[in-house]
Amino acid sequence: MTFETIPYTLALNKTETVSAELYRPSQSKSIFAFAHGAGTNMHHKFMKDLAAELAVHQIATLRYNFLYTELNKKRPDFPAVAHQAVAAAIAKAHELFPKLPLYAGGKSFGGRMTSQYLSAQDLPYVKGLVFVGFPLHPAGKPGIERAEHLNTVKQPLLFLQGSRDALAEWSLLEKVCKKLPAATLIRFENADHSFKSGKLNLIPELADKINVWISAISL
Repeated sequence: MTFETIPYTLALNKTETVSAELYRPSQSKSIFAFAHGAGTNMHHKFMKDLAAELAVHQIATLRYNFLYTELNKKRPDFPAVAHQAVAAAIAKAHELFPKLPLYAGGKSFGGRMTSQYLSAQDLPYVKGLVFVGFPLHPAGKPGIERAEHLNTVKQPLLFLQGSRDALAEWSLLEKVCKKLPAATLIRFENADHSFKSGKLNLIPELADKINVWISAISL
């Protein structure tokens, strides 16, 4: 499916802005506000490839930068600053597609910042939250403290996770998901945190799983 690429600028406050880019299929059934991981930006190949694959399923995607990547800094923003970008992206996605189901989430850090923001908000037009590799804990330091805020997220949750992800010990993530009322956990065998699994290209499967989940909860 063909899609249109449209750039945007998102205002975080009176003085600071970040870049965003919309992939808009010729026909869209939903919109996904998609945040990048800590070590990348919205232009990373993984981000663009997944957005393009989602367009095949008629899912429009608004990718966006956090402030630190916009300023070419390496250290990720503090949560309060990151949440401003999440809020601006969700608001823009809703403005662009007010009648379509809106989903939010991101890769690693981007997904965690999105869930932190949504855990403290009441946004009924956000229909679900997608984690593309949830960073449950630092590598080599297993724990579940980073998941505590998920108990107050009101939306259904989709976890797409590699079985070899060093930032999410599988048994711990399973326990977290079992305690959440509306969590779906999908395992990508032998994939790491970057969804690398040998020479396999997992982007089409990731997009397919997101599409199937969105279709199911939209019924």
